[in-house]
Amino acid sequence: MEMVKTDLKVMQMNPFEKIGSQWMLVTAEKDGKVNTMTASWGGVGVLWGKDVATVYIRPQRYTKEFVDAADTFTLTFFDGECKKEMGYLGKVSGRDEADKIEKAGLHVQHVDGYPTFEEASQVLVCKKLYQDTIKPENFYGNEEDEKWYPQKDYHTMYIAEIVAVYTK
Repeated sequence: MEMVKTDLKVMQMNPFEKIGSQWMLVTAEKDGKVNTMTASWGGVGVLWGKDVATVYIRPQRYTKEFVDAADTFTLTFFDGECKKEMGYLGKVSGRDEADKIEKAGLHVQHVDGYPTFEEASQVLVCKKLYQDTIKPENFYGNEEDEKWYPQKDYHTMYIAEIVAVYTK
């Protein structure tokens, strides 16, 4: 089944379920190569009068190099249970295993020039607007810093305008 461009205003998605429970793939392309990573942190909403998505990537993630090099990235969602594939893509680095996408059983597909996957049910195309690194001095209390950042490898937060939505 082919991906069809959909109006964002009629998009049906529970972000708490899709991002937090089922997870998503953050995907970007650099020098003709596609890389992806699993993410369970992020959100969607409205900021600066634009529909936006927010994602968080640790500095050591290989996908961060791809997101940093591109103006856009995609957020890919799947119907059904893909935890095995998503778990694999979250643990294995494209730095160490060039064909990790293939080994996960997914197939890269470009939709209007943006990298995603044939198996996707929904894709958000995101154009970067802003990034910043989470700063320890900005936490209200120490609980989150101690729990999530024992190695002090603070995420980079990306805020991106959702410029297109594709669904099957």
